[in-house]
Amino acid sequence: MAIETDRFANSANNNRMYREQIITREDLNEFRSLLLNDIKEIIQSKPQQTKQWLKSNEVRKLLNISPGTLQNLRINGTLTYTKVGGIMYYDNSDIDKLLNGNKVNALPTLFK
Repeated sequence: MAIETDRFANSANNNRMYREQIITREDLNEFRSLLLNDIKEIIQSKPQQTKQWLKSNEVRKLLNISPGTLQNLRINGTLTYTKVGGIMYYDNSDIDKLLNGNKVNALPTLFK
């Protein structure tokens, strides 16, 4: 019986909260600041990676075009694609080339 009482007393002492263990608001604010700094560092160290291959619905949302317009871009060869198992994939760099190739320069006289 004495062994059981000692075991209970030890576990009760282990579960006790001491003044040194209490977390204050200052502790939480410091932790929040450190955590935010760590997250910012992680985000800045990793450049945003863009997907190389986009599905049709992603391309339509990106370019804000209809399914018919996307089909026309495929048919007339304006936008290349790869078809795998009935799903069409578009290379992101080809979309960038399409947008850059159709860029219209602004007239400098309009901004004087």
